[in-house]
This record gives sequence, C-alpha cells and structure tokens, in this order.
Amino acid sequence: MSLVTLLPFIVLIGAMFLMTRSAKKKQQQAAQMRNEMQPGSGIRTIGGMYATVKEVNEDTVLVDAGPGVDLLFAKNAIGAVLTDDEYNRIVHGVEHDLKSDTGVVPDDASSLTEADAPADDAAALPGDKSVDLGKKDEPAETETAGSEADEADKAVDAKSDEEPKKTDGDAEAK
Repeated sequence: MSLVTLLPFIVLIGAMFLMTRSAKKKQQQAAQMRNEMQPGSGIRTIGGMYATVKEVNEDTVLVDAGPGVDLLFAKNAIGAVLTDDEYNRIVHGVEHDLKSDTGVVPDDASSLTEADAPADDAAALPGDKSVDLGKKDEPAETETAGSEADEADKAVDAKSDEEPKKTDGDAEAK
C-alpha cells in the first residue's frame, strides 16, 4: 500500500481524535462547574429556569425558584453557574457596573437634532406649503368618484350575469 491510499484514513482518524478530545474537554469543564456549585450561587438550568442554590448533594441540587418554591434537580440539569452580578442583572434587572453615562445611546432622536433650531421653525420653512391629510368633500371630486363607482358597479353586474350562479347542493334535492 502506498502513502496516498492511507492518507485519507489517517486524516479521518485524526479528525475523530480531535473531535472526541474537544467534547471530553467540554464535559470535564461542565462537571467541574457543577462540582464548584455552592449554596447561594445563581444558576440557569438546561430548561432555561433561573434559581438560587440552597443545597448541593452528590447527584442532586435543591434550588429556590421563588418564595416558597423549592425544586430538586439532578446535577446534570444545571446548564450554567452564574456570577452574582450576572444573576442579579438577568433575574432582578439590577445593574452594578454602571461606569459612565457618556456611552449610553439615547432612546429617541431628540438629542440628534440641533438644539439651536426648535422643531416648529424647522417645519415652517419659507416656500413650503403645509399638507392637509384630512378628507375634504369637494363636489368636483365627488362627481368623478361617483361616476367611476357607477362604472365599476356596472362591470360587476355584467360579469355576474355571464357567470352561472352557484347553488347549494341540497337546494336541488328539495
């Protein structure tokens, strides 16, 4: 056998080795994270529920999911152990790390407009006509609209005369 025929098999075995190695490494990190859990830690289960650890046993974890709600989970059901800041930010909406307000993006566009020119002055530029979007009854428009509507009605009537009317199947049986 030549090296060229063995090369695909060697590459395949190498890829399988690398994939299993990375999977084992992830499993070991998850097991270590679960073993380092202690009462008072905030956790997220694999189902997406956030809770606080009350008690850690060999294979199970007792968590407090709310006032008067204690749940028992298998250790394997714990998806992540969260830091105190992260847990409080997610569950309670508490931000501890507010360094400065300079990098905060405003929610509206008012800060993006010039402060010198008020909005009313900007809207009333000379030569611009205001546009009224309200409906006005003008006789000339009503007559043309009415004649167009009459023509449309006539076209529908002509079409309905050409097509046979649909009847219910039970009507013929009676």
